[in-house]
Amino acid sequence: MSIRALIVDDEPLARTGIQQLVEPLDDVTVVGEAADGPEAVRQIQELEPDLVFLDVQMPEMNGLEVVREVGVDDMPLTIFVTAYDQYALDAFEAHALDYLLKPIEEERFEEAVERARRQLQRVEADALSQQLRGVLREYADDESDSGIERFTIRSRNRIYFVDAEDVQWIESEGDYVALHDGDDTHLVRKTMKQLEQELDPDRFLRVHRSYIVNADYIEELRPLDHGTYQLRMACGTPLKTSRGYSDSVDALLDATG
Repeated sequence: MSIRALIVDDEPLARTGIQQLVEPLDDVTVVGEAADGPEAVRQIQELEPDLVFLDVQMPEMNGLEVVREVGVDDMPLTIFVTAYDQYALDAFEAHALDYLLKPIEEERFEEAVERARRQLQRVEADALSQQLRGVLREYADDESDSGIERFTIRSRNRIYFVDAEDVQWIESEGDYVALHDGDDTHLVRKTMKQLEQELDPDRFLRVHRSYIVNADYIEELRPLDHGTYQLRMACGTPLKTSRGYSDSVDALLDATG
């Protein structure tokens, strides 16, 4: 698969920096550059790139206004770029493909491009449109998002994203929760109570005071004493349910016949 990319940034050095990061990638080709919002709109419409590296802060027409002008349905996959780590971060938290901070680190850039590869392989255009609609909705302070679709992970050196659907189980860690996706563990500053209210109840079940599980990854349930169960997750982790949350497991069993 060959990815045709457009770079949009009002700073020449920033455009050059992204171009240099793209050059070693065999499957990504820069088909154009734009130095302002109106030019970005024109090139998106004419070149129809697969991927846009879009600066958030630009004079006259910023990155979000570019999205609005092009139209959500016609907007390519978008990686937003900014020099300010708190600029509209909440707006992108659940919706943007990725969010790169200047100066862009090579490792983070490669992660963002890999995410784009996966999205281009598996995500239909309608799903991408929904993501960008969410960005514009959050930016305009309209209706809040109905649930967590993606987690923003803040570490000391970077900000990255984890799709909720990839999380197999969640463990309480005091004022934090640990997201387990089978390979890695990611810490998020939220409480279990918050997550229980915010996650999709059709997918995520609270089965213990300290655990929430993604039902899609439960491979086995073994009945124990007093209405409790031993769960085995797809990653191999065993988790014991508690009696206080037995209704959640019973509902799951009823739903699966």
